[in-house]
Amino acid sequence: MRFLMLISLGLACLSSFAAQAEDFYKGKTVTILVGFSPGGGFDLNARLLARHIGRYIPGNPDVVITNMPGASSVTAMQFLDTRAPKDGTVMDTFNFGLVADSKLFPERVKLDLRNYGWIGSISVDVSSCYTWGALGLKTLDDVRKRPTVHMGDVGPGTSAFVNQNILKKIFGVNVKQVVGYPGSNEQRIAIERGELDGDCGAWASMPADWVEGGKVNALMRSQRALAPGMPVNIPYMGDLAPDAHSRALIELLTASGNVGRPFIVSKAVPADRLQILRTAFDATMRDAAFLAEAERLRFPVTPRTGAEALKVVEEIYAAPPDLVKEAREIAGG
Repeated sequence: MRFLMLISLGLACLSSFAAQAEDFYKGKTVTILVGFSPGGGFDLNARLLARHIGRYIPGNPDVVITNMPGASSVTAMQFLDTRAPKDGTVMDTFNFGLVADSKLFPERVKLDLRNYGWIGSISVDVSSCYTWGALGLKTLDDVRKRPTVHMGDVGPGTSAFVNQNILKKIFGVNVKQVVGYPGSNEQRIAIERGELDGDCGAWASMPADWVEGGKVNALMRSQRALAPGMPVNIPYMGDLAPDAHSRALIELLTASGNVGRPFIVSKAVPADRLQILRTAFDATMRDAAFLAEAERLRFPVTPRTGAEALKVVEEIYAAPPDLVKEAREIAGG
């Protein structure tokens, strides 16, 4: 009898703690930090999530966006670690390229992506390296023959920067990288103005009129899987690799794309609140209104749970040292 009383008391305590956690968000505001300027893919995905996830967080808090560009989204992550509240009211979305970069360049990216509370990812990222159609550069051989191909970027550490270096160092394209753009939106404007020749960016963020109007020529894609709506004739860069070793390097360098559009909180957030956010995120990924809006915006939804995203991170961190050394030389610029 005493044993049963202790079990009943324990269950009552757990129920009480769960209720307290759920009541916490009532009347609160949840902030999603975006490590880039407004208008780019990470920003637009965060705003899409913000319009829907509040319905699935007990207490239905308001959800707002704060843009905090800088250092390829590291600035926002540093804020999350140091100054942001650790109570589950601040989330962050960041450049997934930092996952591999933190493994390859720990002296430059002083982050361990295993040490965060992973909420989930909206979609796997499939990037494509492309050129502006007016240039007439339709194939990899075409761009190899061009003396210089100008591509823009936020700075070292982004997936675009890494993919541009793959183009340069594995495929022999003379890419001139112009860094310092605050986000992909500004890069696209520069491409339309003729200041840049192309980019290596997320297919999902490609303007609809560029795709439907044939304004760009896609040279290759970063993942084996096709992005929704992506033409099947865009080759996977691993299949174009000159040898098996180069293919292994490409797979390590692009593995962060399997993390996709991630959302995290500080590791210090209480476990019960992290679970509330994870559950709300997973429910949002199945929500009819969310999915309808994503389809209208041409945003792919190929979600990963927090646990699934973290597993990808752990696999990247487990890469063998010799492969990491060579990948570091390619990604370093």
